[in-house]
Amino acid sequence: MEPLQFWWHTVTMSAQYNPPRFVELVMLTLAIILLGLWSMTAEWPYLVLSLSYIIGSSFSILVRESIGPQPQFQLTHLTAVLLLIISFYSFAELMR
Repeated sequence: MEPLQFWWHTVTMSAQYNPPRFVELVMLTLAIILLGLWSMTAEWPYLVLSLSYIIGSSFSILVRESIGPQPQFQLTHLTAVLLLIISFYSFAELMR
């Protein structure tokens, strides 16, 4: 029970300290779970919802990082842009 309480305390402190990053983490976690479901069932709604989560969290990361006082280009910018490119490409392939 002690590790579970420690984990829950860590999650609540993370959510209180930096809420936008916590929401992005939840969205990306849900996207990974939905991609796993899509790979097992091959039903397109799972893929569409996971891509929507990825696009939303990527835009959130880019906006949050652009508002902050970080002048140099960081790895999070690159990762968010790559996720957006992959997601938009996947949406385009899905619509064919």
